[in-house]
Amino acid sequence: MQDTSSFKIVPVILSGGTGSRLWPLSRASFPKQLWPLITEKSMFQDTVLRGKGTYFAEPIIICNQDHRFLIAEQLREIGIENARIVLEPIGRNSAPAIAIASLLVKEQHTILWVMAADAFIEDIDKLMEFVKQAVIFAQNGKIVTFGISPTRYETGYGYIKKGECLDQVKQVYAVEIFIEKPDLQQAHHMVESGNYLWNSGMFLFSAQTMLQEMNHYTPELLSLVSQAVKKRQIDLYFERLFYDDFVKVPDLSIDYAIAEKTNSMVVVEANLLWSDIGSWNGLWSVSSKDKTDNVVIGNVFVENTYHSYIRSEELVTAVTDLDNVVVVVTKDAVLVADRNKAQNVKKIVQKLNLAKREEAVKHNQCYRPWGHYEVLAQGKHFLVKQLIVKKGAQLSLQKHHHRSEHWVIVSGMAEVTQDNKTILLHENESIDIPVGTVHRLKNAGDTLLIVIEVQSGAYLDESDIVRLDDQYHRVV
Repeated sequence: MQDTSSFKIVPVILSGGTGSRLWPLSRASFPKQLWPLITEKSMFQDTVLRGKGTYFAEPIIICNQDHRFLIAEQLREIGIENARIVLEPIGRNSAPAIAIASLLVKEQHTILWVMAADAFIEDIDKLMEFVKQAVIFAQNGKIVTFGISPTRYETGYGYIKKGECLDQVKQVYAVEIFIEKPDLQQAHHMVESGNYLWNSGMFLFSAQTMLQEMNHYTPELLSLVSQAVKKRQIDLYFERLFYDDFVKVPDLSIDYAIAEKTNSMVVVEANLLWSDIGSWNGLWSVSSKDKTDNVVIGNVFVENTYHSYIRSEELVTAVTDLDNVVVVVTKDAVLVADRNKAQNVKKIVQKLNLAKREEAVKHNQCYRPWGHYEVLAQGKHFLVKQLIVKKGAQLSLQKHHHRSEHWVIVSGMAEVTQDNKTILLHENESIDIPVGTVHRLKNAGDTLLIVIEVQSGAYLDESDIVRLDDQYHRVV
């Protein structure tokens, strides 16, 4: 890496996608980048750790406000304490996100390294060598993207056509053109020509260069983002962008806004094992396989099955006499698909959304800053949940207009506020919370608090929560 006495690279991680092609595992409430799909860490955590070390400053994370506590918890798990977590009130694609990061850095000559949170890269040492090469060009006013040497005819990726070779040793080229996802015939032609690279979505540049280019090509976008950044508010350890300005920002990718127009773009050809994990087939291709070419994860039994991706989050799952399939079983949904047509999963999600099925966007297990809950059973006028409350955590002080609750302590010790009194409950003890009662649940022990909650009433939606006090500053 270059001499960093005068600068450090700022990693920028974009974590705004929902990954609907990896449904039913990836959903809007808990998208693919937050899952451990390949290593024991989530894809988001692996991405953050690529930018940790001597040459890097603390990262900037730009994410959906609904994922803020999940992001904060995953950063804590890997020892990242001083990241700047910027909350977008609404998704507006990669160009506004990159504008945010460029505006946030104090010195405009700072080098930013932008990465999507949901890409897999195998050889990190080799990646660092390519970053090292890119820094030189970024310091000289170039916007550097990383093109991946293609290994197959891929229709799910964008491509970059290499132009004039600027540095043969460092494998740096001018960018001739960006191409959106091609059909199979076009992909075959481009890969065979040797002149095209997969578009990785990674960029490295100085904030000064990016802001200059945005001011030239997308001045309205930059102005609106600038106002949203200036008026941002600190919310706990998050930076919340000003909604009224940000909602007006155009929804633009950085490719369309800048990369396809600027004369400052160059591409480093990177021969890395890389995947954006855009489908179950993509995940299968980079995962470890058994002797029958299967990826098998979880409580799974297979017989006479080959070249398949089979995953179960809990239930016993048996697959026999199949080839080239995807079988994914979660607690509330099952997917069975042809592995080579796994991109079509997105069409199923669209149908679920049209049918207003919550399974399209929400998991049966819902995460909260205090822990999580899981729906165990439900019917007309009743709902049974299991609450898992982290050590030292507490729910908001709240009440309900339409439901009563009954709590049974399964494990741990609970401090329960009920109107003007506070009591301690231990394992096998319970309490009733009548409609309208002001109440709060707190983990008062040294272990996880596990509670069975039985709700009863005519209206059992989460919207029937009136928060009176909340340490996490939640409104909804």
